[in-house]
Amino acid sequence: MAPFQSRFSFVRAALPQEPLQQLLFLGRWGLICAVVGLLVGSASAFFLLALDYVTAWREAHPAVIWLLPAGGFLVGATYHYWGQQVGSGNNLLLEEIHNPRRVIPLRMAPLVLFGTLATHLFGGSAGREGTAVQLGGTLADQLTRLLGLRPRDRKILLIAGISAGFASVFGTPLAGALFGLEVFLIGAIRYEAIGPSFLAAILADLVTRAWGVGHTPYPQLETGGVTALNLLLTAGCGLLFGLVARSFAALTHLVSRWFAQISYPPLRPALGGLLVALAVAALGTTKYIGLGIPTLVAAFQTPLPPQDFLLKLALTALTLGCGFKGGEVTPLFFIGATLGSALAVVLPLPVALLAAMGFVAVFAGAANTPLACTFMGLELFGAQAGVYLGLTCVVAYLFSGHTGIYGAQVVGQAKHRRLVREQNQRLRDLASARQRGLPKPPA
Repeated sequence: MAPFQSRFSFVRAALPQEPLQQLLFLGRWGLICAVVGLLVGSASAFFLLALDYVTAWREAHPAVIWLLPAGGFLVGATYHYWGQQVGSGNNLLLEEIHNPRRVIPLRMAPLVLFGTLATHLFGGSAGREGTAVQLGGTLADQLTRLLGLRPRDRKILLIAGISAGFASVFGTPLAGALFGLEVFLIGAIRYEAIGPSFLAAILADLVTRAWGVGHTPYPQLETGGVTALNLLLTAGCGLLFGLVARSFAALTHLVSRWFAQISYPPLRPALGGLLVALAVAALGTTKYIGLGIPTLVAAFQTPLPPQDFLLKLALTALTLGCGFKGGEVTPLFFIGATLGSALAVVLPLPVALLAAMGFVAVFAGAANTPLACTFMGLELFGAQAGVYLGLTCVVAYLFSGHTGIYGAQVVGQAKHRRLVREQNQRLRDLASARQRGLPKPPA
């Protein structure tokens, strides 16, 4: 028997175990991601339909803006009495990826859904990505106990849930997959989660579409080729978009600190809601509240005035900083696209291209996710403009520095060698040290 085994040992040597292990890994995670995709895709479909309904109702009844302070008090009270454990939202998900401790409470899902719909119903300026990501992460994490997953696998599950939520709410599975991989660690990607992240994102997007829920269409861009001048102009735009992203994050955090001085949390969004309502009344238009999709789409068609991006930036920072719920991403799309559109008056680039560059680049700088935003541009606007979209996202990412909308992000790889001391630090800790004029935390 021994000679027989030795004679065919070369067959066993020629069949390494890695392919089989990878097949088992993909099969296991394929089943898990199918469940995640079904849950998150269905939740996103319901959320998008409900968001369309409350937006249409608000636009039909503009006087509801005066109920924004009451809506803010209701949202604030809901989180103060029942949601303190999940009040940090996206940052809680990122914290659990870095340091897994406990399963995300299921209450996060209904609370963020209610809070976001109330914000949009009464006229706050907010987005939808934060809600979708929290729905995705929360629903996915409920499988942790059910399947008895270890902490290492739980990290992958959370990343998959985040990817699924982002992909399904925007209809961009590739960008969603990369967003989940990029968002928690600046300058690095955890490749062990790449398979589950892509599977969950693709399946969640398919489920949302299967429910008959569509997404906003954007123009497919024609650039007329790549020239040295256009690349130089694109890099300059990326620098500006990065600084605007940095300004948005700084202003939002500053507003949050101001309102934190109010000792009773429900009063924070109540007061903020009153300020937003007064601002909307003074402006005489509702184009800067809610998602702002009509103005966002118009940015691709004709140059818009520069105050559009400034007013949206200010109202969004006020809405989110005072404690309303929602996301930052769609407002960042609005800010970037309208700023890019305004630049068409002075730059010899097509208005649609400039709007698309701003659309993805301001988000890239604020969220520190240049790859996800580049692929989002490819999925939404086509591959013809890929060089310009990618370059402006990278430059915006670099010039936004170690700042961002997610305080729980960790600097995995510094954006510049002079900032290497900031590696392995959370953005919130770096921001706190800057405010107090303290030395940077040691690496």
